[in-house]
Amino acid sequence: MAACNDTGSTTTDTPVKNDNPAPPAIQYSVVNKYPHDTTYFTEGLEFHKGQLFEASGGNADESPYPSEFGSSDMKSGKNDPKVKLDKSKYFGEGITFFNGKVYQLTWQSEVGFIYDANTFKKLGEFKLPSKEGWGLTHDSAHLIMSDGSSNLYYLTPDSLKLLNILRVTDNNGPVANVNELEYIHGYIYANQWETPYILKIDPSTGRVVGRLDLDNLQKEAAAVHPGSDVLNGIAYDSTTNRMIVTGKRWPYYYEIKLQ
Repeated sequence: MAACNDTGSTTTDTPVKNDNPAPPAIQYSVVNKYPHDTTYFTEGLEFHKGQLFEASGGNADESPYPSEFGSSDMKSGKNDPKVKLDKSKYFGEGITFFNGKVYQLTWQSEVGFIYDANTFKKLGEFKLPSKEGWGLTHDSAHLIMSDGSSNLYYLTPDSLKLLNILRVTDNNGPVANVNELEYIHGYIYANQWETPYILKIDPSTGRVVGRLDLDNLQKEAAAVHPGSDVLNGIAYDSTTNRMIVTGKRWPYYYEIKLQ
């Protein structure tokens, strides 16, 4: 480290301590893989009472993919839609189950929907706190939403009012393209759009404290199904400790285990 002053300092070999290191890599192994419906443009993935649910996004003008969510059969890869949106109005995005309800985002309509978690009957709507809705999860008390920026929005599950905005950062500053979310053991895991990364975020600070690189899975998906798009989809079943990941139009769900 070199320094200059009036007395003429010299250059030394003292190492510089990096107080802002890059997030460490999180190692993982693939436990299993299951068929995934390649017609689904995956926007949300979540376990509820042991059943995997998936949301897909599409619109009438540009995307032939369904705008809906429903339960997924991991043996066949087929989906049983529970809610279908009007594609001329809404591009479906992230979902989460919380306290007997299902919450669903839309992309650019600035509206979210609330359903009964058992009957899937629509209970209401709410205005999003930003112009776009992307990913959705929850902790023990709040809904947590992403919009493709570096922000995470904390909402009350009853009034759907905005309580807090958490900025996601790493050693380079704000982290853009935060997408599909899952809350696991006190941390927020987030797909970073247009990358093969899943970020582990400390919700008390917004700092990225770890990163999974799933590039190998993305490459395998593309080799098997050339229409495969970006990584997007994280689901965790706390009762079985299973973590499932997938991507838009991928041919597989991957069950992975973090090291």
